[in-house]
Amino acid sequence: MPTKKKPQAAPAERRREILGTAAEVFAAQGYNATTVRKIADEAGMLAGSLYYHFDSKESMLEEILRTFLDELWSGYDAVLDAELGPRQTLEALVTESFREIDRHRAAVAIYQKEARQLAAQQRFEFLADSQRRFEETWLTTLERGVAGQVFRADLDIRLTYRFVRDTVWVAASWYRPGGHHRPEEIARQYLAMVLDGIAER
Repeated sequence: MPTKKKPQAAPAERRREILGTAAEVFAAQGYNATTVRKIADEAGMLAGSLYYHFDSKESMLEEILRTFLDELWSGYDAVLDAELGPRQTLEALVTESFREIDRHRAAVAIYQKEARQLAAQQRFEFLADSQRRFEETWLTTLERGVAGQVFRADLDIRLTYRFVRDTVWVAASWYRPGGHHRPEEIARQYLAMVLDGIAER
């Protein structure tokens, strides 16, 4: 009897698979050190076949980062549109951030390592735009909290922003989807430490 051929993934599905592979390779090796051949090898295809889906590794990187940021801002905008109080907004932003790390761990790692250098290129100007918007969102939330006496009056807003930002996003370096803790549980634990401290009262 003839052997059945394994059904091939539809082009859109295969494209997503390749992007997922490319993201993992970029995150592990760095963008400059990654070759198209390496991505193709990891994706189980010839380097020439990769160009059927993407015209360059730069195109792959752009799509990876745009997809991550589009989803991040979709979640953030939903939080901001809800018009919650400052503490609830901060809690929701932290929780949404961990959900994005869960969905796009490799893209977050790439962003952290490469964004500053990439943002200088015209093609990746959207990274700088997103960073400015990100900073404004968090600083405004903290300022509202201080003004509304929800957060301490002596809070250094910018220092607090940097602390929360770095504390949350560095989790991409150790977090693995499907692990022991769901992203919402990690967010809850982080928020307890950020907002209430770790010392016994």
